[in-house]
Amino acid sequence: MTIGIIGGGASGMAAALAAAEAHTAQVVLLERQSRLGRKLQATGNGRCNLTNLHAAEGGYHGDQPDFSRYALETFGPEETLSWFRKLGLFTTAEDSGRVYPYSDQANSVVDVLRFALEKPNIRVKLGFEVQRGRKTAEGFLVEGGGERLCFDRLIVACGGLAGTKLGGGMSGYQLLRSLGHKCTRLRPALVQLKTGWSGVVGLKGVRANCRAQILRNGDPFSESEGELQFTEYGLSGPVIFEISRDVCREPGEWVCRLDFIPHVSREELISALTARRETPLPAGELLTGILHNRLGRVLTQAAGVGLNRPAAQLDRGDLARVAEAVKAFEVSLTEPMGMDSAQVTAGGIVTREFCDRTMESRLVPGLYACGEVLDVDGDCGGYNLQWAWSSGRLAGLSAGRKDT
Repeated sequence: MTIGIIGGGASGMAAALAAAEAHTAQVVLLERQSRLGRKLQATGNGRCNLTNLHAAEGGYHGDQPDFSRYALETFGPEETLSWFRKLGLFTTAEDSGRVYPYSDQANSVVDVLRFALEKPNIRVKLGFEVQRGRKTAEGFLVEGGGERLCFDRLIVACGGLAGTKLGGGMSGYQLLRSLGHKCTRLRPALVQLKTGWSGVVGLKGVRANCRAQILRNGDPFSESEGELQFTEYGLSGPVIFEISRDVCREPGEWVCRLDFIPHVSREELISALTARRETPLPAGELLTGILHNRLGRVLTQAAGVGLNRPAAQLDRGDLARVAEAVKAFEVSLTEPMGMDSAQVTAGGIVTREFCDRTMESRLVPGLYACGEVLDVDGDCGGYNLQWAWSSGRLAGLSAGRKDT
């Protein structure tokens, strides 16, 4: 029995290792780039947030959110970490549940997977770009680079459109469509947001912990809490990634409301600022020790308080406006950054056309799909890689079973 796997990313490598557990199977892993796991090496700013201890509890999206449940329950974070430990990877977990390689280097994850693929019944073909694939009476015929390969079963693990500079593309969607499957609308997720506020340029590089709430036409749409980073074009950081998937997908006035000290009330903040009036400080130092100095001055100016005014001259109304700026600063949003910048693709191949217990197509027997090519995307913080491991392993095991 021969099993072809298209895509040498996280889900593809997991699928190959799982399929190879069937000793009668000959597994061929096809990757169009010159090395395996290129996008994987770039995740987590090169650290590779490979899972989240809470990933089996939910945090997944798509037209059929429960589709991911079985794969995650059967091979969740605990099983994934045990699997990686057997492959030789040491890991460490943060209080947030995010898990990283102990080396803090993404290439450690790629290396242990690459070493594990050195098996007699696994063949890796790099630089092989699939141009066509079709179902035949015997199985599947895959063509690319002048070669024609035949497989009994085929797993599509091409990844999504996000991160095009690192290898994201349309090939997986196109192949599955050619085999009769439908695809939902694709859009960037876990991505930075652009703003129309010119003041953001002066805050480039500033980080702050905050609560971010997205409003559409003045109505609350979604919110998250975590680290924000200002960029020259807008807003970034985990707190923004969490709420970016649906921003600006519909017409309307989009605004991000930021609370820079969500666990301190306005009255508590006003009380702290009132104490500053007893010092010889200028108003520009009102928020020193509370927020990043640059951010504090920007918010004070936004409240209409001159930075050079003596703090002693400020009345309660001045302090209330500064507190309001800190607790409910609004930034207009124009659009998300594009697929080049996105970490994940929202949308994908319709999951109702696949069996969640096997990842096999309901339309084409012997065809499987896993990972980002399907209409499943997870929250920020290791959820999407966990889906890749879980769905890839389930697809590989299913394809390797004699009775499939």
